[in-house]
Amino acid sequence: MSTAQHKIGSGFGAHSTADDVLTGVDLSGKLAIVTGGYSGLGLETTKALTRAGARVVVPARRPDTAKEALAGLAGVELDTLDLGDLDSVRAFAERFLASGRTVDLVIDNAGIMACPETRVGPGWEAQFATNHLGHFALVNRLWPAIEPGGTRVVSVSSRAHHFSGMRWDDVHWRTGYDKWQAYGQAKTANVLFAVHLDKLGADRGVRAFSLHPGGILTPLQRHLPKAEMVERGWIDEQGNVLNPSGFKSPEQGAATQVWAATSPQLAGMGGVYLEDCDIAEPAVDGDESSGVRAWATDPEQAARLWTLSAELTGVNAFA
Repeated sequence: MSTAQHKIGSGFGAHSTADDVLTGVDLSGKLAIVTGGYSGLGLETTKALTRAGARVVVPARRPDTAKEALAGLAGVELDTLDLGDLDSVRAFAERFLASGRTVDLVIDNAGIMACPETRVGPGWEAQFATNHLGHFALVNRLWPAIEPGGTRVVSVSSRAHHFSGMRWDDVHWRTGYDKWQAYGQAKTANVLFAVHLDKLGADRGVRAFSLHPGGILTPLQRHLPKAEMVERGWIDEQGNVLNPSGFKSPEQGAATQVWAATSPQLAGMGGVYLEDCDIAEPAVDGDESSGVRAWATDPEQAARLWTLSAELTGVNAFA
């Protein structure tokens, strides 16, 4: 089967920063929504977009923390949003739509990783619900404001999608919860979401992308015990990073999502998974270090996930 998953030779790479990929890009007059745009990669994304001239709306689950992190940053508007609560998603979308504005860039950046078994909403597994279903509902509710002819929706996935495809018989992990496989399923869902959204939105000029930002130590690791990070060789007993060259800086980690949202090199493209500021190649069996798994880009699975997500959330802008 042919695939669009092939590098295009962007000229950027793993060490490029968000500012690097925005060189020569003028975002004046553009409005972006960046979920979680006040912490880790999201904060660096917000900073880079505003430096390029964009106005950025940052919906935050922890508005007090966000207010402190974003203090003094021009061109930023803060609002409240809990992706694990569909009423909160609806309320944020309604407030934005009531403003009468259109949105040019949506970066679904917020997420949780490898948390203990947690239930939200009607008993949904928290990683699938927060990382995927919340963003699914958000984009669908915002659809009337998404500007046709050039808008991009960016779904921040992870190389962790290698850990698990969709568990169609038990997406909410009613039995046998495994925090890393649950995270992997959620990250696979992020890729599949972009695949089908791009199919639905392309005729309107709305393109969608997914990506792996790279390995970065950020607050995303908040649920991981120190002992586990030591065991994985990420840090020593004192909390020092053991292999700095193996991790990106937050500025480098934000680069691929900023490139996805703004690069003219991606004009006319969509529905592809990116890494290191380029389109990723298909994954090689037995190698989890790079590339995208076929289960994450399968259009039939993408359509199936869209149908399931619409049933679960009660939202579908294309129905």
